[in-house]
Formats: sequence, C-alpha cells, structure tokens
Amino acid sequence: MKTTASPKTQLPVPSDDSLAERSRRARTEPMSVLALGNGLYEVESASDRTYLVDLEGGRCTCPDHVFRGVRCKHVRRVAIEINEGQTPPPGKRAVECHDCDERVFVDEDATGPVYCDRHILFPGDAAVDRETGDRLTVVDVSDLRADAVRIEATDESVAEYATNERYAPDVPVVGAVYPHATVAPNGVVPDSLRVYVFPRTRLEKRVSERWAATA
Repeated sequence: MKTTASPKTQLPVPSDDSLAERSRRARTEPMSVLALGNGLYEVESASDRTYLVDLEGGRCTCPDHVFRGVRCKHVRRVAIEINEGQTPPPGKRAVECHDCDERVFVDEDATGPVYCDRHILFPGDAAVDRETGDRLTVVDVSDLRADAVRIEATDESVAEYATNERYAPDVPVVGAVYPHATVAPNGVVPDSLRVYVFPRTRLEKRVSERWAATA
C-alpha cells in the first residue's frame, strides 16, 4: 500500500483574531504533511523545504524550533490536520483506496488492498468482474486468503486459477453469484444459485447500484 501525503494547501482561518502568529501561519501557508509512522511526520513547507516533526515529542528540525525552542508552525500544522481529519494520527497512516484515489486511514502495520466506504464490499452489493465485465451479486466476504481457498472442481487455490494469476494471492476471497440477482444483505442464498469465489481485487463495486438500492 502506498502511503500518501495530504495535499499542499492552505487551511481555513477563524474569522476572529484569536490565533497566535505561528498558528495563523500554520494555517495560511501552503504545506503538505506525510505520516512516516512512529509519531513522525514529514512536512513540506511553502518554501519547498522539508522538515521532520516528532509530534509526541513536540519537536521539529526547522530553525524556528531548533534555535528558538518554540512550538513552530510545522508542529502546529500537523496537529491541526490530525484534529480536522486530514492527516492520520500516530499509529495510523494514509493510503489510497484500491478502486479510487480517496485517502483512507489504516493501522501502520496493515497490509493488502484497502477500500474506502464507497468501495468496500458487503453481502448484497452489486459488483463487476474486472476480467469479463460480467455483473454479479456479492453473497459472502471472507477473511481467508485467495491462496488458502481451494476450488473443488480443479483442486487449485483461487489464486492459482488461470484467470486470477494477475491478482495478489494474499487478498481475501469474495463469494458471488451469476446472473446478477437481488440478495438481501446477510440473507439466504437460493440453492439454485451457484456461488463462485474471486480474489477481492478482481471485483469492482458498482457504487451507483448500491446507492440506488438504498435510496
């Protein structure tokens, strides 16, 4: 998973004059913040200089903190972005959703593909097979990996199946049915519908259909 930085932007400023000068500069100057893990953050300033912030220690490698010992604008900017949900807090990191560019906060040691709230799959969701374009209905989302689940007809794992070779073997498997059918979330799957299993990354959620069904 690729860790992402917050965009290099300014932040809204309160209409009153209650902000101290460094707090005001922390908001008004364009900066980007990248969580590195272990409470450390990389801040790119408006001047394109990069500084390392130790948030829990309240330290920064910028001259304002090193030589003056003050709580600089970079430390303040990290704290502001965390409080406003733009940067992950210590113990978390930001990664992009597998199906779009939305940033999602996950545990620092999280592995595998990550999905935003719009693209995470649940039983009853409509999905598309990336290989064929076929539409399916999700009936089960498992914690088991694609290389640990075997297909009875071939005695291969889901990951080993020929059409799944380009998908990561360590992602969870998802059960789905053809043709596209209406299956209530956590509902009973009719016996007449055969359930097929796929690596999670092979299926793409049809967001508009899910929204239409819940509207």
